[in-house]
Amino acid sequence: MSTERWIFYLYILILKIKNMAIIREEIKGSKILNEIQSSNIVRTEYDTETKKMIAEFKNGIKYEYEDVPHVKYTEFRMSPSQGTYFNKNISKVYKYTKL
Repeated sequence: MSTERWIFYLYILILKIKNMAIIREEIKGSKILNEIQSSNIVRTEYDTETKKMIAEFKNGIKYEYEDVPHVKYTEFRMSPSQGTYFNKNISKVYKYTKL
């Protein structure tokens, strides 16, 4: 395995350890799916093409947020507290619809 490949895997491992609130991440086409360990959020789905984010909460309710920039979703994923970041930077900022 090349040095660059090892550095890449090490980087991913460090990110996963640093951000333990992300339990699982999967990329399917243009969608990024995350399971989250949070006091309120269970999972999120982000579409890189439509810039729509779906957040599912522990009470089972889902909301779809429109025009969320990819950089904002990345900041959300990398935040030490996804719930705090979500409340301050997404839920009160972007137009949403209850699903």
